[in-house]
Amino acid sequence: MKPQQTIRSPVELTGRGLFTGEQAVLRFCPADPGTGVVFVRADQNPPIRVPAIVENVAKRLRRTSIRNGTVQVETIEHCMSALAGLGIDNVLVELNANEVPSFDGSCAPFVEKLKEAGIVAQERPRQVFRITETVRVAEGSHYVMAAPAGEDEDTLEIIYDLNYGSGPIGQQIFKIRLTPEDFEQHLAAARTFVLEQEAEQFRASGLGTHLTYEDILVFGKDGPIENTLRFPDECVRHKILDLLGDLFLFGRFVSGYIFARESGHALNHELVRKLRELEQAAETKRKLKADPVFDIRKIQRLLPHRYPFLMVDRVVEMEPGKHAIGIKNVTANEEFFTGHYPGQPIMPGVLIIEAMAQLGGLLLAQELEHTGKVAVLLSLEGVKFRRPVIPGDQLVLEASARRVKSRTGHVFCRAMVGDHLAAEADIKFMMVDADPL
Repeated sequence: MKPQQTIRSPVELTGRGLFTGEQAVLRFCPADPGTGVVFVRADQNPPIRVPAIVENVAKRLRRTSIRNGTVQVETIEHCMSALAGLGIDNVLVELNANEVPSFDGSCAPFVEKLKEAGIVAQERPRQVFRITETVRVAEGSHYVMAAPAGEDEDTLEIIYDLNYGSGPIGQQIFKIRLTPEDFEQHLAAARTFVLEQEAEQFRASGLGTHLTYEDILVFGKDGPIENTLRFPDECVRHKILDLLGDLFLFGRFVSGYIFARESGHALNHELVRKLRELEQAAETKRKLKADPVFDIRKIQRLLPHRYPFLMVDRVVEMEPGKHAIGIKNVTANEEFFTGHYPGQPIMPGVLIIEAMAQLGGLLLAQELEHTGKVAVLLSLEGVKFRRPVIPGDQLVLEASARRVKSRTGHVFCRAMVGDHLAAEADIKFMMVDADPL
């Protein structure tokens, strides 16, 4: 395995944001193994950390932005691409403004500074996510797809098909197998681009008003306006640059083949979400085969429920106050199947919710075990049922704590059957005395 990498020393860049034109100072700093890429809004008091992962993506047009609460970091894709292309796992990116500087619209300024800082190996192996099955997301004729590479290959290969028809950009296809050397030679200098009519629309809406034709590639009917191309196919190379930055929102490096046709940031983000789901499903399957964290005896010590209303058979993962995974094996012997429904047995939705709530109660019970309190259901929100649960199914229950206080608890729960979502809900609990007498 390759080691994780960070930079040797801090380096600083100053520039203006692509959309806002706001002046910003960006500072790359070394980070410990396992940190990942974390943006830090240093202008906030106290500074706000925003990990660069797909769960933190904010919905924006034509760019990738992340947020933590109301604090945002705009247009991070070129910075992220530079880090991914150079193989940097862990770094803090301090910023004193809302938007990352754009410079010339490429990765080259980031690459130059990161190399100046020096890239150093760390004493922890890099964990690469190997794509295990084909995943595809699409919108009309636009799509992006991920597929497995060779069984023992930790490589990322990207093929992109860009087609602007008969105009000055036309159709461009580019293929690259990523190495730091090939990234720097073939992708890093490729700049962002827009059509002339798009540039006029941006200006009319107050975006990018500080830009000149020298700052960004603007294509008129005859080609770039008052600018020259760095590569004959610079547009498709920049699309791969953007895609690489978006893929790094997975939280670590990805191995496999990526095929894209006219995809943008929104589709790229959706692909990363699908890959995260693929990883989580594989991890859950692994845990289901392991010894239980709580067997039925431990569950009965923590929950007051008993037959026929105890809906959790075992717990396979428990991070007290944060996250839990449990199992409910649904058999034909369940009492409720007698009347729900004869000839068409289906587990009542309210009992699926009850199973999720009991796992949520177990999650909170770890915090309450020595306080003399139990978690009692208070309210339900966002309840959705996606598929019926029938005899022979195994419900995989997941509970993630949103907020836990001394008197209330808020837990998001979902129930899966295989890879399919059966139900989900936001569940709130009230903490009450276990023995009110």
